[in-house]
Amino acid sequence: MSNLIPDYHLHTSFSGDCDTDPYHLIEEMIKKGMTSACFTDHNDLDYPLPPDGCTFDNPIEVYIPALKEIQEKVASKFDLRIGLEQGVQPHTVEDLKNFTKEHPGLDFVICSTHYVEHDDPYYPGFFDGHDPMERYIKYFEEMLYTVKHFTDYNVYGHLDYIFRYGPGIKHKDNFKLSAFPAADLIEEILKTIIANGKGIEINTGALYRGMDYAHPHPETLKLYKDLGGEILTFGSDSHDDIHMGYRFEEAAELAKSMGFKYYSTFKQMKPEFIAL
Repeated sequence: MSNLIPDYHLHTSFSGDCDTDPYHLIEEMIKKGMTSACFTDHNDLDYPLPPDGCTFDNPIEVYIPALKEIQEKVASKFDLRIGLEQGVQPHTVEDLKNFTKEHPGLDFVICSTHYVEHDDPYYPGFFDGHDPMERYIKYFEEMLYTVKHFTDYNVYGHLDYIFRYGPGIKHKDNFKLSAFPAADLIEEILKTIIANGKGIEINTGALYRGMDYAHPHPETLKLYKDLGGEILTFGSDSHDDIHMGYRFEEAAELAKSMGFKYYSTFKQMKPEFIAL
């Protein structure tokens, strides 16, 4: 099954933290039996300069034409869709709200929260001097602001991304949504996503980054379904030529066990529903 589900969270050398050639990535996916995918390279406006100096501004005026050229060249053997992972912060919402109209040609946009108060939990020191729960709560507060004020996207990415790097929640059994202080925030986030006609992803990148569950935690995924969520994509968050479609079969079985009957692909920012 994994080779039939397109990967809708992939990074290439157009992302500041990746050096994988797009053509090479397509060839490796074809070898795996995959027939379609969507590249979703980073675009993080006003990204705080991290210790390693990596930046995530997308060269969008070059990016879309370059991917269109690749799309045309591989069309006979691979269905490539053109996407973007839009890293959004509360103070960048206004500048990004018309991004896809200003840059036509995108098929799909992931909205992601990568920062808390202009600070990325990926880098060491993020939790130093802080109560971890306060940082978790602030993360979801900023996400709630984003979904209430920003709608120029299709799915929200790795909903509990902060759990990858924070203490205490990297293992499935160490998290209980009903006991989590930010549970009400998460529910309101999901309700807003659904009301706005958006979706979420199952992001299996967590599974090769030391966690024993994909984003979001299964209880959060189940809540999304129970609240009426239907739009669901699968993404590996791969930054290399190894993890494309990583454990998608397992993720699909989890989704089916929760009542999902379809996953989504996107073309020209419109969803296409495919039976699981």
